[in-house]
Order: sequence, then structure tokens, then C-alpha cells
Amino acid sequence: MVRSALDQVALELSSIKKSFGGVHALQDVTFTINKGEVVGLLGDNGAGKSTLVKCISGVHAPDGGDIKVNGKSVYISSPEDARSAGIETVFQDLAMIPEFDIVQNLFLNREIKHKNPILRWLGWLDTKAMTKRARKSLNRLNTRIPSYSEQIHNLSGGQRQAIAIARAVNWGADIVIMDEPTAALGVEQSAQVNDLIKVISSQGVAVLLISHNMQHVVETCDRAVVLYQGSSVADVAVPDVTKEDLVALITGAKKIAA
Repeated sequence: MVRSALDQVALELSSIKKSFGGVHALQDVTFTINKGEVVGLLGDNGAGKSTLVKCISGVHAPDGGDIKVNGKSVYISSPEDARSAGIETVFQDLAMIPEFDIVQNLFLNREIKHKNPILRWLGWLDTKAMTKRARKSLNRLNTRIPSYSEQIHNLSGGQRQAIAIARAVNWGADIVIMDEPTAALGVEQSAQVNDLIKVISSQGVAVLLISHNMQHVVETCDRAVVLYQGSSVADVAVPDVTKEDLVALITGAKKIAA
């Protein structure tokens, strides 16, 4: 964690609520994430994690409550709203096109148009500028990529995660949400993703990490927020609890005031 960023709140959620018909998916979710902090979002299946992530990332608009980014209330009703507020999400499927190369995926739907007005009008892209920025983004993460023209389907799982993370932070995100980033990875590639998370948090980015892997949470997170039946029921410093404590909080066997 960036020590100078302590107490500088990047994201604040207050009494977030969301219902689907008669189902109250989120009833009262309240917590904060500081700049440079990694917070694990934990909960059993059906606890509300996915719904909360969708509310923060703009897939769903919350029914009630308040979302603040850097101290300012924001209304998020679309992914564009979330991005404009400085929130980027790396979903589990990574949302990349396997047949596209690294640069194309990094700039998907955000391509840089050619500077020449005629070529720009014709729809030409500034591939040189995009490649330069792609190299800068991946160097920022200390990530080694064999070739920027390499298609995504030829990369390892860890390298694909690096591209997805680079795409998130490439646009000046203050907050990055990561949904089960190591779920399909081996031990070595999971360690690489852990290192990437530590790199971006050390640069002041707030990270909300959704994970079922308690070892991953213990190794990576500063704090853990636990959802239970749609409410935030615990907010604990990870060094102060054991993996067994976290599991007990997730299942409802143990309670700590949030």
C-alpha cells in the first residue's frame, strides 16, 4: 500500500441497495477503499458480490445509496459513467478478442485516430501512437511481452491478465475492480498476477479484488469486506485475521461489526 495515500479515500459506498423484483440482492452495503489499497470483496455464492460489482461498473444502476469517487458523489448507470468517474473493471472473461493482437485489444473501442485530417476522416488509425502507448502501459507493469503484434490467443493466462490490467490502468483509472483474476491460472501465473496487483496499488490505484481463494486474499489484500445475504457484515484488516476467520465470516458462522 502507498503509505502517503492512507486516509485518502478513492471509493466510498454508502447503503447501496439493489433489488430484482422481490429479490433484495443488495440491502445495505457500506465500505471504503483508499488510494493504493487492495481490498478483497468476499462472500458465498448469492451474497451479492457480482451484483455489487455490476452496480459499481455501470452494468446495473443501484436502487439506493451513494457512490463517491475521490470524495464526489457520482451517478453510475452505464459502463461509460463508470469509466468517466475513473472506475475500470477487469471481468473474469477479460472481454478480449482472441484473434486481435495486443495493441488492438488494449485500444478496443478507444482507438487513436490518425493525425492527418484526411486519413482520420477515412477512418485510419494511428497505429504507431497506439503501439508506443501500449509499450509504455505494459512497461509500467514490468510485464514482458514477446511481440505487440502477437494475437491474444497465443499468450499465456498470466500474460492475458497483464493485458487486461494494462488496459484498465491505461485510461487513468483511479479504481480497478478485478473479478477472480487467478481463477483459471496455475501457481506461477497466479503469482505474476499478484505482482501486477501490487505494482498498480503501489502507484496509487485502489483495487477491489473479488476472490474465493483465501490464500490469494491473504497474500494480496490489505483489508477484506465480507458480504452476507446482500449486506456488508465485516470489514477487517487482513493481517489481523486468519484464513479460517475469513471463511467463518463468509459462511455466517462468525460475525464482526462492519
